[in-house]
Amino acid sequence: MVENIKLSRCLIVFLTMITILGTQNGFAQSDEAAFATLKTVVIDAGHGGKDPGCHGGHAQEKTVCLTMALMLGEQIKKDYPHINVIYTRDTDVFVELNERAKIANRNNADLFICIHANAASAAAYGTETYVLGLHRTESQQAVAARENATIHLEEDGGKKYEDFQMTPDAIIARQIQLSVFLDQSISFADKLQAEFKSIGRYDRGVKQAGFLVLYKTTMPSVLIETGFLTNPKEEEFLSDSTTQRQMANAMFTAFEKYKNELEGVEGQVETNDGSTTEVDTNTTPDSVEDSPVYTTFSPDKKDVVIFRVQVETATSPIPLTDKKFKGYAVYEYLHGGLYKYTYGTFENDVKSATEYQRKLREEGHSHAFVVAFLNGERINLQKAINLAEK
Repeated sequence: MVENIKLSRCLIVFLTMITILGTQNGFAQSDEAAFATLKTVVIDAGHGGKDPGCHGGHAQEKTVCLTMALMLGEQIKKDYPHINVIYTRDTDVFVELNERAKIANRNNADLFICIHANAASAAAYGTETYVLGLHRTESQQAVAARENATIHLEEDGGKKYEDFQMTPDAIIARQIQLSVFLDQSISFADKLQAEFKSIGRYDRGVKQAGFLVLYKTTMPSVLIETGFLTNPKEEEFLSDSTTQRQMANAMFTAFEKYKNELEGVEGQVETNDGSTTEVDTNTTPDSVEDSPVYTTFSPDKKDVVIFRVQVETATSPIPLTDKKFKGYAVYEYLHGGLYKYTYGTFENDVKSATEYQRKLREEGHSHAFVVAFLNGERINLQKAINLAEK
C-alpha cells in the first residue's frame, strides 16, 4: 500500500474516535451492506457526448472507456446474474458529474467503478487507481483537476459547484464520514492494480486525489486510469478490442476477488474438519434457513441495533471452541446458506465495532468486517447506523 494512504488511514482512525459518523448527505446501500454481499454495481464510463475527455492521435477517452465499461458489465452479468449492473451511460452521451454520483446513490449501489484514461507526456505509461483523499503530488492533483474539469461543459457551466469547495479539511471530513467504506475502496483498488500488473501493465499504484465523482458517491468507490492516450503505444493498447478485453477481464477478476473476500469466502470456505471446499456464492441450499441458530450470548435487547464483527464463514458448523476463535465468545448465525461467525456485541455503537474490526485484523483475522442485527435478524449496515443514531 502506498505510504500516503497509510498515513491518511491512520488520520481517519484517530479522528473517527472523536467524531460522530456523519450522515449529512445520507448513505445509499443495498440490502447487504458494503461489508457484506454485493447486489448492485454501478459502472461509470468517463466523459461522453460533447465531452471527449483526453485523446491521442486518434483515440478518445470517452470511446475507449465506454467499450471497457460495457465489457466489464457484460462479464459481471454473465457470471453473476443476480447482481444488478447499472451504467451511468451505455452510449455516447454527456452525463454531468453530479448525476453520475446520484445514479449510484439512488440505486443503492454497493460498489462504484469509474473508468478513465490518462494524459501527460508522450513518455508516461501504466495504470493507476484512485480512492478519495488528499493528493500528495502535483501529478495526482493534475489528474483530478483534469477529470473534474468536465463540470465546465455542463449546462450551467459548473455554477452548481460554485459553493462546493474541496478543501483538505472538507476531504478529510468526508473520509471520516465514509470511513466504514475506505478499507473496501482501497482493497478493491489494490486488487485492480495487481490484476493489471498480471497482464503486463506497468503498476503506477493506488493513489488518492479529490475527484468530485468519488466525493459525491456514498459507497466503496474507485476511479481507474487505464493508461495514457498521449503515449502512442498506450493509445494503441487501449484502442484495440483484444487488449480492451484483457483490461476488462482484469477488472472483472479483481471484482470477483473483492466480492469473494467481502463475503468471507474468497472462492472457498473452511469446513468442520479443517479442509476447504469451493463455494458457489450465487446459490442457497433449500434446506438451510437464513436465521440465527446458535449464540453464546444472551438474547439481544428488543429493538436495539447490535453491531458485531464477522470473522469466519463455513459450509458446515464450526465448534465454537475451535482454536481458530482464539478463546473469544462467538455468535453463530446462518445467512445465504452459510454458517457465519462473529465476535463482540456493540449496542448502537458502530464506531467501537469498527475499531474492534481493526484490532481483529491486526490479530490475524484479515477479512474481518462489521455486520448489524436487529431483533435477531441481520440487517443493512447503513440502515443500522441510521437507526442507532436515532
